[in-house]
Amino acid sequence: MIQDGSSATDTSETPLEWIRTQIPAFLHLIRSSRSENTHRSYSNALNLYQQIIQDYSSQENSVEKYLEETLSLFIDYLHDYSAATERLYLTAFYRFLEFLSAQDNSAINLPHFRLIIRHRARRYGQRLPQFPRSEIEEIIKYAINITNQMPESEAERLRLLRDKALLLTLADSGLRIHEACNLRRGDLDWAEQRAIIIGKGNQQAVARFSSRSIKAIKEYLNARAKLDGNSGKPITSLPIFARHDRAAGKKIKPISTTTGRAIVEHHVKMALGGNASDLITPHSFRHYFVTTVLRGSGGNIKLAQELARHKSISVTQRYAHLSDDELDQGYDEIFNRSPLPKN
Repeated sequence: MIQDGSSATDTSETPLEWIRTQIPAFLHLIRSSRSENTHRSYSNALNLYQQIIQDYSSQENSVEKYLEETLSLFIDYLHDYSAATERLYLTAFYRFLEFLSAQDNSAINLPHFRLIIRHRARRYGQRLPQFPRSEIEEIIKYAINITNQMPESEAERLRLLRDKALLLTLADSGLRIHEACNLRRGDLDWAEQRAIIIGKGNQQAVARFSSRSIKAIKEYLNARAKLDGNSGKPITSLPIFARHDRAAGKKIKPISTTTGRAIVEHHVKMALGGNASDLITPHSFRHYFVTTVLRGSGGNIKLAQELARHKSISVTQRYAHLSDDELDQGYDEIFNRSPLPKN
């Protein structure tokens, strides 16, 4: 180890060599103290960092100065990733710096590194919900596969089937979390794949469902059929998404909005790691839904407004972010394909 925490010359190790010996120790600590998903996310972040600095040539013998230089490289490289991934990977890197700082003989100026990250990393807007599209698509893939291996416990199986159905419903229907939690079996028209709901402002509205979300709901309700049949209540009055905890027992009770949010938070952590839950909320799925409609319809604001059930089209327009590909295409068509006026 570098004895003074700032110079590699005493042990003939370069800063790169010393840092590479510390990363496995840090990840071992994370594996033993944090979730598997957090360990995987931190591993991905630090593996990428190592790839970036592998061929970086520096005459700097100070570990802290070397870390400062390579952090700047890392941040620049992460600008090609989504904002959510950038934030997650920089969190992992900062936790690694904390680990180095906690070593007996290591002196890392953490406030200085916090300042670098604050000024160099992208800032996050406050007006719209956080919307990392690629991460939400990862969660959708994860949700589709979470029932591939079912647990032995009936309650756990029902929870997994319910959670899969809920995540796909949020992504593909644009329902607000409280609207999804309030759904009753009688609300759904299975043939038309839509439901009459009481939406925002206590207004009746129509929500449409994708084939994959309908399939997931049917799989869940089929597994729950015995409980529903023994409930003593009309099937149409029973909730789509029910509780499956000890307190509920065999009664069919709807999940609350708080539970719905907790389900989303849990699976976001499972799919992407603990820090991602700060970026992705149930409303992020609604944002994903609206922008997916806009992308798929060629930017049809009116269609997106109707499907999202926005009273004002100006609300829909706030969600109408163009993707980088669309921006590139638009720029290319204007400046490269169309004849420009000559001076």
